[in-house]
Amino acid sequence: MLVVIHTPALEVLLIERADRPGFWQSVTGSLDALDEPPEQAAWREVAEETGLGAAQGGVLTDWRHELVYEIYPQWRHRYAPGVTSNTEHWFGLELPAPVVPTLSPREHMAHAWLPWQEAAARCFSPSNAEAILTLPARRR
Repeated sequence: MLVVIHTPALEVLLIERADRPGFWQSVTGSLDALDEPPEQAAWREVAEETGLGAAQGGVLTDWRHELVYEIYPQWRHRYAPGVTSNTEHWFGLELPAPVVPTLSPREHMAHAWLPWQEAAARCFSPSNAEAILTLPARRR
């Protein structure tokens, strides 16, 4: 799944991968179990990777968008043998204002709050950039 954390002013939180310096992204993750609902997994991944969530006034929205993509070869070892694609569910987590996340040091080493267009340009993942570029149309 993919969770784009943003403010009403369309500032977007990006986090830099610890295992791939220079690779910036939104929160990403997988279901812990086949029966874990995607929304529950989104909240869990946000908490694990950033320490953020409802306590900061966050409102999670299921963007009801799924995308099947090829898993980058450098991350296929995390999946069962022979698995080469993944289904990504898109969510948005709107916070009232930028806050400093508590990053999981084994996963991420830096963060940046950026205007949505700049955030999209910095993402290494095309689907992550695409999701961010839809933010203006998703305003409540």
